Amino acid sequence: MRISVFGIGYVGVVSCGCLAELGHEIIGVDVSVEKIAMLAGGRSPIVEEEIDGLIAAAVKQGRLTATDDVAAAVAGTDVSFISVGTPSASDGSVALGAVDGVIQSIGAALRAKPGPHTVVMRSTVPPGTAEDRVIPLLERASERRLGEGLFYYANPEFLREGSSVRDFRNPPFTLIGAPPGDDAAVLREVYAPLPAAVHVAPYRVAESVKHISNVFHAVKLAFANEAGSILSAYGVDAREAFRLLCEDRVLNISPAYLRPGFAFGGSCLPKDVRSFLALADQRGMSAPLLKQLLPSNQAIIDRTFDSISEHGRQPVALFGLSFKPGTDDLRESPFVLLAEKLLGKGFDLRIYDRFVQVARLMGANRAYIDREIPHLERLMVVSPQAALSGARIVVLGHVAAEDRAALLAGLNGHVVIDLAGMADAAAVPGITYQGLCW
Repeated sequence: MRISVFGIGYVGVVSCGCLAELGHEIIGVDVSVEKIAMLAGGRSPIVEEEIDGLIAAAVKQGRLTATDDVAAAVAGTDVSFISVGTPSASDGSVALGAVDGVIQSIGAALRAKPGPHTVVMRSTVPPGTAEDRVIPLLERASERRLGEGLFYYANPEFLREGSSVRDFRNPPFTLIGAPPGDDAAVLREVYAPLPAAVHVAPYRVAESVKHISNVFHAVKLAFANEAGSILSAYGVDAREAFRLLCEDRVLNISPAYLRPGFAFGGSCLPKDVRSFLALADQRGMSAPLLKQLLPSNQAIIDRTFDSISEHGRQPVALFGLSFKPGTDDLRESPFVLLAEKLLGKGFDLRIYDRFVQVARLMGANRAYIDREIPHLERLMVVSPQAALSGARIVVLGHVAAEDRAALLAGLNGHVVIDLAGMADAAAVPGITYQGLCW
């Protein structure tokens, strides 16, 4: 395919070299005369493993040229990749001035071009950029409508400096943000030679994944450094401890826990977070990230309470009381803390949990609930129907498979606040549905 790449920076140069290697014809576009001259001469403007050879080969084979002529680049290609910088603004937000400028230029060039054209955003932009900013600007500048000779996709890159050519050749996946019903056939053709699955998602989802990926990487690095420092203070070789931690592919290095939802609880996580922070305090060590874990967890509980309160002090049915489904362990359950807060604020509350029978609670489990909700037995009901009877607000913490049908059948005009991500609940007609983190 014929592809123009706008922005001969780090991502742009790697894209030029690697797309040419896949067999496409590439035009690099930039405002820098120096970068254009280097690229046109077969030299890479950036330092990166393998990129010099790719650029030199692409120019020699006639697959790569460079220009500052936007109109010529647009006229001579079918697809335009945008790889301009999106640095931080003074308030920490993303500065999109370069994106606006290149979109305006491409749009203006499209007025004189016959036939369809595809614009692809490779730059890192915040969710909402496509629909709220770029597409309206592109439509105005080009005097075309999306889907009518004009196509736009979000296609974030996942390249690491130092290994970006290898990352391009072997990506974890190819992610494409597209409008509803658009399978992104053009981009599928561009990336067809690569050995990776293609995921097409709504624009906002695709735009967000690069952001949360980098934030997650930062969290992992900060966690390793803080935890490693604390372990080192106690004579532990943290490198060996983390090596073994990463051997667990079921919970530690896996999708486990990476599902937006309600707060954590139980007899292990809160206790061990406090214990580890105590180790830091005993050595006078700072652990700013780790010390925000419990306040962050409490903030999710408070946010849920606020979501309930927004609908007035109406009767509430809470489904789920133990800290997770399939157990009767109530110790430090976030649902117990939520129930306690609702009762304290005067809400009429009914609770249903198939696995919790107050009469059978023993030991530390019984002591905990006697301390937190001493009259729990009066609040518990024996069926989903009993919980829903008279309730106007339904909070879905966790629901056993055996109870889902009765729950769904009983929803009728309720406000449903979903902490568990029950897709079938969201589809029930006649309710007001609200997901906690979605």
